[in-house]
Amino acid sequence: MKLIETAIADLLIIEPRVFGDDRGFFLESWNAATFREAGLDLSFVQDNHSRSAKGVLRGLHFQNPNPQGKLVRVTAGRAWDVAVDLRRGSPTCGRWQGVELSAANKRMFWVPPGFAHGFVALEDGTDFLYKCTAAYEPANERSLAWDDPTVAIEWPLEGIEPQLSGKDKLGLPFADVELFA
Repeated sequence: MKLIETAIADLLIIEPRVFGDDRGFFLESWNAATFREAGLDLSFVQDNHSRSAKGVLRGLHFQNPNPQGKLVRVTAGRAWDVAVDLRRGSPTCGRWQGVELSAANKRMFWVPPGFAHGFVALEDGTDFLYKCTAAYEPANERSLAWDDPTVAIEWPLEGIEPQLSGKDKLGLPFADVELFA
């Protein structure tokens, strides 16, 4: 696999090795030994799968306390995936990184603990899969406003009004988010 560093420390784009022929393809999306050899000694406790219509925007979610690291990928459709650094003292605190994940490009995105995370589906029937390093705890779930002007994420909405859950409509402005130590 190929690890691609981003402008934000610890946030990685991962390109798996894909073996394909006229029958289809094979890729290894997770192998503890391979990831450990690449410097990512991760332990996952939960797998999640969501399906979204075009324009559905989920996030920006995080847990505090008990933050989750997430290894994310798209297996059908396309999504614009975003992580926002919420680590107090980080030189990139408040900055975001986005990457297109799709069934076609097969990329993965490693979002370590200490980040808010969200995505917008760019096609109907977008299947988003993610492995988590900590269990979901509803009492500790928080949301950063997807459209916070301080963070200023450039979402590729092209005139589409995003579809948000009630919870995501109540996301906090960056100034009110409790940062990670």
